[in-house]
Amino acid sequence: MSIESTESEVSETAQTSRVARLEQEGDIAADYLEELLDIADLDGDLDLDVDGDRASVSIVGGQLGQLVGRDGEVLEALQELTRLAIYRETGERSRLMLDIAGHRAARRVTLEEEARAAVAQARETGSPVSLEAMSPFERKVVHDAVAAAGLTSESEGVEPRRFVVVLPE
Repeated sequence: MSIESTESEVSETAQTSRVARLEQEGDIAADYLEELLDIADLDGDLDLDVDGDRASVSIVGGQLGQLVGRDGEVLEALQELTRLAIYRETGERSRLMLDIAGHRAARRVTLEEEARAAVAQARETGSPVSLEAMSPFERKVVHDAVAAAGLTSESEGVEPRRFVVVLPE
């Protein structure tokens, strides 16, 4: 057996272990959120996934707007509570991403459009472009979109007023 094949086997084992851990996080989150939906007497279907390096849970269904809240504030709080439930069960911090009623997915599309506009403005004017304050999730979406367009960006400010600045070339 060569060293290369051993390294490959170790890498595959680590990958399988990582995916299994993320699937476990998704299962714990689903149990927690199902209880929450029952307590709140809300109907919703849960969709579990592993998205890159994090577990992802989406709740879809009828009257779920109250679980999103204004500007996603309730959604953010539920995500943190769900992460705490995972921590309680596993003893490890989770990076679980929660979406309710497609709020994050729709917000991602909007943020990517804003990032493209900011990139165009930064290129056109040669000046940095500051965007509005955003949550960590929103800033990451913008940073990724700016990087994909070939520019750089940075976060400035202090929570909850941190914002992204798109830097010109």
